[in-house]
Amino acid sequence: MQRSRIAITGSGGLIGTALTRSLTADGHEVVRLVRRAPRAADEVRWDPLRRRIDTAGLAGCDAVVNLAGAGVGDHRWTDSYKREIRDSRVLGTETLARAVASLDVAPRVFLSGSAVGFYGDTGDRAVDESAPAGEGFLPALCQEWEGAAGAVSEAGVRTVFARTGLVVAREGGAWQRLFPLFKAGLGGRLGDGGQYWSFIALHDEVAALRHLLATETLSGPVNLTAPEPRTNREVTAAMGRVLGRPTVFTAPAPVLRAVLGEMAGDVLGSQRVLPKRLLESGFAFAFPGIEEALRAAL
Repeated sequence: MQRSRIAITGSGGLIGTALTRSLTADGHEVVRLVRRAPRAADEVRWDPLRRRIDTAGLAGCDAVVNLAGAGVGDHRWTDSYKREIRDSRVLGTETLARAVASLDVAPRVFLSGSAVGFYGDTGDRAVDESAPAGEGFLPALCQEWEGAAGAVSEAGVRTVFARTGLVVAREGGAWQRLFPLFKAGLGGRLGDGGQYWSFIALHDEVAALRHLLATETLSGPVNLTAPEPRTNREVTAAMGRVLGRPTVFTAPAPVLRAVLGEMAGDVLGSQRVLPKRLLESGFAFAFPGIEEALRAAL
């Protein structure tokens, strides 16, 4: 991809930080949208909940990447926090999409975050981008989240939805909590361990996002997951091998439901999601296996 000016929301998050670092290292100009007064020349103010944005700061951007959103696993899913999860994604995407659509010279691509939560619980059934949405809070959220980008796609801008799986990294996400537990010898399977986890190494997540930005033939939903999802039982065993620790503990389903509430359904649910469109477009994973992804994270 030739050197470009790229605007990014959520640049302070796990994925946004890594993507910004990667793009900047290769000479791209990154414009970071922030929800406070700008402190640097590369920052632009926006307020997604109030639907406000400094549109002038987006002028001249070749691409816009939308990664903003409250952490799904950061808190128990109370009604108020579910609203925060929803509003931070839907209102933010809608605000950004309308701003991009209003520009005199539109960017070449609008890349918006989404999640494999779109598919709901798939059990043992493998699904790709052709599968319909599932049922429940996360599938409904993902549908609304992707739909909020309507204004920019209607304006003729190539629009891509990165349906990301569980990102394997020390710095954030699920593994930020899992690594310390397993290193202490307290790790183990969740529930019966038979549920599939669709994971992706942080390195491959960033590489895949850059691939989506550069591949002009791709639009619509694209799954960002490693090619071989593994069960929680298999992930647990891999953690034990990589860290050299026992994995004898278990977190029974009733306990998880008592502690996590509605979110336990997501933890215990099975998502066997395949990156069909990503592979067909020529993307090559650096860390396709779970042990490789774990070692890369460490």
